Amino acid sequence: MIVPNATGDSSVARPSDTVSHFLECMYYITEVDEVIRPSRLAAWLGIKAPTVTDTVRRLVRDGWVYVNGDRSLRLTAKGEEVGASIVRRHRILERWLVDVLGFDWATADVEAEGLAATVSEEVIDRIDRSLGSPVTCPHGNAIPGRSPHYGTLVALSNIARGERVSVRRVSEVAEHEAHSLLSNLGLMGIAEGTRIRVVSIADDKLSMNVLIGRQRHIISMPDADLIWVERGSADA
Repeated sequence: MIVPNATGDSSVARPSDTVSHFLECMYYITEVDEVIRPSRLAAWLGIKAPTVTDTVRRLVRDGWVYVNGDRSLRLTAKGEEVGASIVRRHRILERWLVDVLGFDWATADVEAEGLAATVSEEVIDRIDRSLGSPVTCPHGNAIPGRSPHYGTLVALSNIARGERVSVRRVSEVAEHEAHSLLSNLGLMGIAEGTRIRVVSIADDKLSMNVLIGRQRHIISMPDADLIWVERGSADA
């Protein structure tokens, strides 16, 4: 079977489901500028270290992955292409589920995971075109092959008291390791483009009080680490 790359072209044979899952995970880890290590893969995928070791050995043997001198991992060109294709499918489906069907972004993430393996590439391409070829998923993460026109992004946790910002994306870590965070952010009214003003920082530096619309909310600093914002004239 042939899998389209991030731009929709067909060129690389689709690997097994297990290999695809690893390549997708490695793509996400690279996207958030983390070093790919077997221990990180085990934690992300929720599997035991020996299983990761065996699978990585096969990935290297079959040309999907390189092992660096420090034993960290990186995708080969064909590994990155397949990883990007899988992520593209997921993010286009998320955008369709939110924008057209009205799902909240946490539910859309889960539903897209199930749909991605069953929907044909032709359907994905038609959904993409019907949406006007969106640049990002609902959480603000770029659809592979496209570049959001953001300014400089910083984590919300780095924003000082009184500053006004606009939410641009929620870290992929939150999508895959902290689904409850997406639900909580949705309940607060936070989405891509939401305007926030930081009202105060807790004395212990473990949380911040923010204003969203006319409502105040408390966001923990670990959660604020996963929310990327752009400074600007947010009228919060």
